Amino acid sequence: MNFVEELKWRGMVHDMMPGTEEQLAKEMTSAYVGIDPTADSLHIGHLVSVMMLKHFQNAGHRPIALVGGATGMIGDPSMKSQERVLIDEVTLRHNQECIKKQLAKFLDFDSDAPNHAELVNNYDWMKDYSFLNFIRDIGKHITVNYMMAKDSVKKRLGGEAQHGMSFTEFSYQLLQGYDFLYLYRNKNCRLQMGGSDQWGNITTGTELIRRTEGGDAFALTCPLITKADGKKFGKTETGNVWLDPKRTSPYKFYQFWLNVSDEDAEKYIKIFTMLTQEEIAALVAEQAENPGLRPIQKRLAKEITIMVHSEADYEAAVEASQILFSNKAQEILHKIDEDTLLSVFEGVPQFEVDKSVIETGVSLVNLLTDNAAVFASKGEMRKLTQGGGVAINKEKVADPNMVIDSSYLLNGKYILAQRGKKNYYLIIVK
Repeated sequence: MNFVEELKWRGMVHDMMPGTEEQLAKEMTSAYVGIDPTADSLHIGHLVSVMMLKHFQNAGHRPIALVGGATGMIGDPSMKSQERVLIDEVTLRHNQECIKKQLAKFLDFDSDAPNHAELVNNYDWMKDYSFLNFIRDIGKHITVNYMMAKDSVKKRLGGEAQHGMSFTEFSYQLLQGYDFLYLYRNKNCRLQMGGSDQWGNITTGTELIRRTEGGDAFALTCPLITKADGKKFGKTETGNVWLDPKRTSPYKFYQFWLNVSDEDAEKYIKIFTMLTQEEIAALVAEQAENPGLRPIQKRLAKEITIMVHSEADYEAAVEASQILFSNKAQEILHKIDEDTLLSVFEGVPQFEVDKSVIETGVSLVNLLTDNAAVFASKGEMRKLTQGGGVAINKEKVADPNMVIDSSYLLNGKYILAQRGKKNYYLIIVK
């Protein structure tokens, strides 16, 4: 597989230094991508560069994932308007371990193949490097003029940011440049990849290698992913879409991809899956023929949910998506976990009921009026029940006086009440 050609048809090349393709054609090459370790999980914004590493390994080259422990303590000024909060070493190590587990779903770290992936942390080579040695060995090779010419520096100094730019952040590109030099010397790493906002920092590294070692090093960046409506990719009303199932449930993760626009789906399926050009072309043709079926979104959501989570999580997410209109709804409701249940019914009105009420048993009419105000009156509740318009846990109710007890609890603490076709209420028993 030709790595650059593969990335090009997928729309994943923004800038590339001359000579990069020739280097990759000549020999197995090591390349790295930097990952910010300020959280204990990657989010989908990281996935583009992770997919670059995956394609790189598939093409027979050697991927290196660099956790920026040292640089993460400072904060990259690129595209940011203010400095970030610093993290301590204990947090950093914890985050690194969590990130490696997630990366292992994309990259082969453990085999004895010559191009097995490696995880490194720049804190390991920066923590004992004294300031005096650093400015003597590294600082003298890159001029202030060169550093000032970078877009990320110009933006921060040009008044876009409220607080200007500290020396700490100004020195960031020098530290990132030194990472590349270190990996060049110690891991024979010849290429750095990243998002297009990283071009300035990456080329500082290639320049540093040229000036200190007289060697060739290369750079390749991918476009920053945006949504068709211009909004930031990967953000929802509740924040980032994380890879960690505790932060973003597999159901929510699946739903995110299922609900992207047609225009975005066609772009994302090339970037975030390993499907071939022919498979994607067939899906595009299918979508053009019958857009309502949304085959691209369904396949995109399937591929990426399985890759990040598992086939079982994907199947559970599909099943949960059908709760509202499946004839197996009762069965599914009793099977799904608490996080998925809360995700499916996020935003529906909730009522808290004391556990003792349910343990002793309560008539449904009292539960839905006195304990949880699903109905304004008992008369209204009885009338709708007679018309077949009331359901508990997706099962229609015939008798308004039926007794509700602990056997009706989902996950030991929830009851789902339904009034009419579309009005759902979650009763939380505490």
